[in-house]
Amino acid sequence: MQKYIVVTGGTKGIGRAILTRFAQAGFGLITCARSAADLADLSAKLQEQFPGTAVHTLAADLSRADETARFAAFVQSLAVPIEVLVNNTGAFVPGRLQDEPADGSQLRQMIDVNLYSAYDLTRALLPALIARRTGHIFNMCSTASIMAYPNGGSYCIAKFALYGMTKVLREELKEHNLRVTAILPGATLTASWEGVDLPAERFIRPEDVAEAVFGAWSLSPQAVVEELLIRPQLGDL
Repeated sequence: MQKYIVVTGGTKGIGRAILTRFAQAGFGLITCARSAADLADLSAKLQEQFPGTAVHTLAADLSRADETARFAAFVQSLAVPIEVLVNNTGAFVPGRLQDEPADGSQLRQMIDVNLYSAYDLTRALLPALIARRTGHIFNMCSTASIMAYPNGGSYCIAKFALYGMTKVLREELKEHNLRVTAILPGATLTASWEGVDLPAERFIRPEDVAEAVFGAWSLSPQAVVEELLIRPQLGDL
């Protein structure tokens, strides 16, 4: 039976690279993003590159709980075995806590997109994973999950929380034979860094993160990579 991977935010950067790497290995693909046009472009290019690959997409904004629930229902409606779940959806808004809006909206925004999207989707798909007693959950954390930095503000708080959730899942799902991995990349050459006057070689390539994720999944069931900490060779920016 064909295995499937679910990757949220799959049209760009690391998410797209992960989908491409698993398509190369023969996986069926399920993903979402806010832009239907970007999803159509992704699907066409993946099917051109990997003929016969099953690509299922849904336009959804996972910063909203109702949209996350809609995507979860879409995944479940496909009735296919999910082998890998990558909670990749995220957003970054820079700034110091003291400069953020007084109503707390920035923190709530960062929590909604970086934490609750992963929490809600994982909760929805967990019963099927537990019932099958096989699967691997990857959460897209960050070096900001383990090291606060100036101008990180609510983004750092949200990523610390996602890292904590990943640790909780790891402990709770051991007995169900499910593996859980935190991905902690440093500066990666994605759209988030567009316009920055730095050479490309100063960044991690999304394909390197994807290869590390695939390698972690490829281990025998007796082993789990709990954390993938990846930094640029010359260190953090």
